[in-house]
Amino acid sequence: MEQYKIKSSEFVRPGAVRTVHLKDGRTFKKVVDKSIIRKNHNSGDRSFVQIFFAVVTLWIGVDFFLFVSGLQHGIATYRPPSVEGFLPISSLMSLRYFLLTGIVRRIHPAGFFILVAAIVISATMKKGFCSWICPVGLVSESLHELGAKLFKRNFTLPRFIDVPLRSLKYVLLAFFLVSISMLSVTELGRFLGSDYNKMADVKLYLFFEHISTFSLLVIGALILLSLFYKNFWCRFACPYGALLGVTGLLSPLKVHRIKETCIDCGKCADVCPSALPVDKLDAVNSAECTGCYSCVEVCPIKDTLKFSVTPHLKGLSQRQYAFILLTIYFGIIGLAVGLGYWRNSIPGSEYLSLFKNIRSISHSF
Repeated sequence: MEQYKIKSSEFVRPGAVRTVHLKDGRTFKKVVDKSIIRKNHNSGDRSFVQIFFAVVTLWIGVDFFLFVSGLQHGIATYRPPSVEGFLPISSLMSLRYFLLTGIVRRIHPAGFFILVAAIVISATMKKGFCSWICPVGLVSESLHELGAKLFKRNFTLPRFIDVPLRSLKYVLLAFFLVSISMLSVTELGRFLGSDYNKMADVKLYLFFEHISTFSLLVIGALILLSLFYKNFWCRFACPYGALLGVTGLLSPLKVHRIKETCIDCGKCADVCPSALPVDKLDAVNSAECTGCYSCVEVCPIKDTLKFSVTPHLKGLSQRQYAFILLTIYFGIIGLAVGLGYWRNSIPGSEYLSLFKNIRSISHSF
């Protein structure tokens, strides 16, 4: 008789979940074997990792604020290399330059390695970078959770609006990739070594320090929409997330649903931040899956949903997933530090010189 593995020492035979047919034609699934009901749903491991990276991001933000403040007073203080994680276009150009030449540019190398780490994580473990590490992802999630508490629900867009909107981030990604692919090695090198790229992080800081009314309205609109719709920015507008979603299709790991023990409660679909119909799929192959474990953790039946290579293997727990994800991320960052590629080559004196004329520095493309 066919068996479905629940734990290393426990099996559930067909019949543990039984379909009951009502007289009015409706059906529902009844759990016959109560031992397959999960007692503890949420391990909290992802929340811990998210909070850790949020604190690190705030720390980096304070360090960078002090760095820019120092420049404003004619002093070159410590500049945190990790701030380059907020320069994805520069990092994409560095990545293409590396693929064409085998050379890691010394201007903003930390951004290059953070991007590589995000891509490797996605290619092996879905968009885990988005749901476990990215601070914007945490903010986006927190907003829709707040919205659900305020309005007692999150809203959904009609499919004829949702699908085109989801495509927007892929259109943006295609625009950036095509634009960068059209640049020659010489043009890439010229941009990466330009004064504009050297000061891109400082210019980004100054943009928010002197933000325009229009930009504030756009950000306010995104925040408001995020209260009503799950992960509005991540689902519809983030080209970085689109890139990681595409590479995530390479991942051998995915969420599998065991139909024989699924009780069709629909909780998995309700909590999915990407609004995927997990309860209707045998395996979640979508580029929108972030590996967040929300569906796996909320499922009331043991191992009915599992994050694994095949449905026949024991799924990774949140803790195991977190360990692998963090090992990849910090392993690549550690490699950069060990090889001396983490800090950029711009001396403090050059930062001071460029900062004096920063308003006149513009890109050449």
